[in-house]
Amino acid sequence: MSVAEGLGVPAQDGVAHEGELKPPGRVKFFYSLGQVVESGYLAVNGFVFFYYTAVLGLSGTMVGVALAISMCLDAAADPLIGSWSDSVRSRFGRRLPVMLVGAPLTFITMGLLFAPPSALSPLLLFVWLTMTKMGVRAFASMFNIPYFALGGEMADGYVERARIVAYRLLGGIVATVVITALAYSLFFTGQAGLQSRTAYPAFGWWIAALILVFALISCAGVWRYAASLPQPTTPAAPMLPRLPGELAEIFRNPSFRTLFTSMLVFASAAGVGAALNNHTYVFVWKLRPETIQFIAYALLLGITAGIPLTPPLLRRMEKKSVVLLGFALVIVAWTVLPGLRAAGVFSPVAGEALNWLMASTLVAGVGTGLIFIAYPSMMADAAEEHEHQFGVRREGLYFAGLGFAGKAAGGMGTMLGGFALDLMHFPAEAGRQVGAVVPEEVLRSLVLAWGPLPSAMCILGALLFMPYAITRTRHEAIMTALKLKRAADVSEGRSS
Repeated sequence: MSVAEGLGVPAQDGVAHEGELKPPGRVKFFYSLGQVVESGYLAVNGFVFFYYTAVLGLSGTMVGVALAISMCLDAAADPLIGSWSDSVRSRFGRRLPVMLVGAPLTFITMGLLFAPPSALSPLLLFVWLTMTKMGVRAFASMFNIPYFALGGEMADGYVERARIVAYRLLGGIVATVVITALAYSLFFTGQAGLQSRTAYPAFGWWIAALILVFALISCAGVWRYAASLPQPTTPAAPMLPRLPGELAEIFRNPSFRTLFTSMLVFASAAGVGAALNNHTYVFVWKLRPETIQFIAYALLLGITAGIPLTPPLLRRMEKKSVVLLGFALVIVAWTVLPGLRAAGVFSPVAGEALNWLMASTLVAGVGTGLIFIAYPSMMADAAEEHEHQFGVRREGLYFAGLGFAGKAAGGMGTMLGGFALDLMHFPAEAGRQVGAVVPEEVLRSLVLAWGPLPSAMCILGALLFMPYAITRTRHEAIMTALKLKRAADVSEGRSS
């Protein structure tokens, strides 16, 4: 009996590891550039809801349903993509071939999303939005799911893995700053700003091209290291027959279930707020178009502050505690200023509102940074716990599950935002009239749906997260057992 067998560690699906993985700084830099696909998509996604409702005139319900359908169908494809990337064998490694398919298709569909043919009926415009949005999200997932899984495979240390996520988030912050600056300084300028219909097609194609270029640079920069990582050595079974069993298997892990459900609720909350951002900025806070970008910068500044803050926190605290701190900061930011405005206690507008919004968003950004660094790192830890329990590696499916939760819930959150617009009887013509006046009772409902409602949902997400139980000590015990098993597998393979 081997040492690993004595520890009760099952066989490992034909993958052998030896030694601790830690990529050099150059690899982490090029890896971080790939975050432009996800962050770029999220940056432009903030314009889609406003464009199709306020500018093109679709009802909030139709836009919300279209975005929810596209997100949920895309999310359903995530397990297929994750399982596919888990089973790829190539001289470029498991992940890059799938990423190289997704990047150019993302470029095409993103451009089309912002360039619908003119004079479409509402029904056809609804279909166009649904199909192009589904295409963008599905093809972006073909890049992002293996990209995230690759980040989990690049290192196996408790803190080093969080550093890789920090590199990735920093790359995403830079991408978001560049895209936001281009949006408000080049495409959405002048008095019309976000209400200018002619600005959106050029915006979509230019940002799509930027995303494609950096995705390809990232792949070129990491491919040698990615190709050197262990790959499955046994032939993969056909995907569709094995996928139901693999999905049932990952849901047998309580750590995965906790991360999945809590992210589902948190992303729904974020989706509601994000859908209504531009409506509140334009109609409640009455910000000039060129000043809206500074709120995005405040969010990114907060996330940036969270990046160097997280590794020291992780050296002193458990990842679970760091995430709960992040939840607390987000809840406060989403509650205080919107609650005061809805109560009529504090109603700043224009420049005065901008300062308060930036301060509130900065706090939310710090909390978001803590959550977004720790969550992927914990999902990678849970994937190793899965390997320890079941003897197989499922990083692709684990990160597909995280992506599914985020996207499906984000779609539901956007749909809730669309329903909210129609329930509060937000005037459809307001978006096509620069300086339109919206009744105060509608504005009050809008700010409640934008802030306190997502905050309440975030509290529920934090409660669902509480059972997470992989501590530093637990992770070290898992890694010790896995390394012994992997070393034994390598030794047995050499002697056979």
